Amino acid sequence: MLAASLIAVASLLVGQAAAHGGVTSYIIDGTTYPGWQAFNTPTGQKSIGRPYSSYNPILTTSDATFACNNNGQASSGQLNAPVKPGSTITAKWGQWTHAEGPVIVYMAKCPGACSSANSGQLDWFKISELGLISGTLAKGSWGNGQIMAKLAYDVKIPNLPDGEYMIRHELLALHQANTPQFYPECAQLTLTGGSGSLPGAGYTVKFPGGYTMSDPGVLVDIYSASAPSITTYKVPGPAVWNGAAAAPQPTSQTQPATTVTTSTTVVAPQPTVPAGPTVPPYGQCGGIGYTGATQCASGTCTKVNDYYSQCL
Repeated sequence: MLAASLIAVASLLVGQAAAHGGVTSYIIDGTTYPGWQAFNTPTGQKSIGRPYSSYNPILTTSDATFACNNNGQASSGQLNAPVKPGSTITAKWGQWTHAEGPVIVYMAKCPGACSSANSGQLDWFKISELGLISGTLAKGSWGNGQIMAKLAYDVKIPNLPDGEYMIRHELLALHQANTPQFYPECAQLTLTGGSGSLPGAGYTVKFPGGYTMSDPGVLVDIYSASAPSITTYKVPGPAVWNGAAAAPQPTSQTQPATTVTTSTTVVAPQPTVPAGPTVPPYGQCGGIGYTGATQCASGTCTKVNDYYSQCL
């Protein structure tokens, strides 16, 4: 009887691990870099991914491991991947089985070498999110569903100052009523060729501390009586930073935009400028579910994937 009970418990634990997932590799500008392998021995692992111990979820926003699903420290074999503004990073999951919930991507600049930085002390800013794409809370298409189908998510690096950065991919699973499950993984980057500025304080958060358990995008019941009629969902955290330096307005839920104006003279006609809000270089300008500005202040709105286009 005892042996049978132990086998049942072991099977349950294995099943729980198999039901979740984590980032296991990254493709950056066509080059593949190994991510952390949670179920391999830590000894000898060399990876751009920060270490994490399992595919199990974090269940509270105050958890000390909330930043990168670990104690905040780098591994002994920690590596950095080179990037530049405009680099495409594709995070690859080994497995993922939850269709409901958002994908959220953050970056943070390390004060020096990222391998010496504690991820829980960094200022994180959001560079991409994909929440409820279409449909309703009860029966909709979600960012997590895209991960489930493709096991991959693309983002482009915004124009930032040179230095070492961490990138954080987070899946928030909402398949259990009012019981959010957080799955964050981080990797280290070295950026060169940058000329931009860091985002203002209104765009940055620390983890833990960036969310609360009562946030409307965290405390969600997709099985409630009202869920079949709700067609909107607010992804938790700050607004997506699209490359502009100013902080967002406190009440705004849309991405900040800039308006370019020109003056006229009698010498020559001025260049034509798009009417209405425009998007700065490297900002998001389109994609399924996107509702912000679509005209680029400079460059062209370039499709990265079906859900993300960027001014390049």
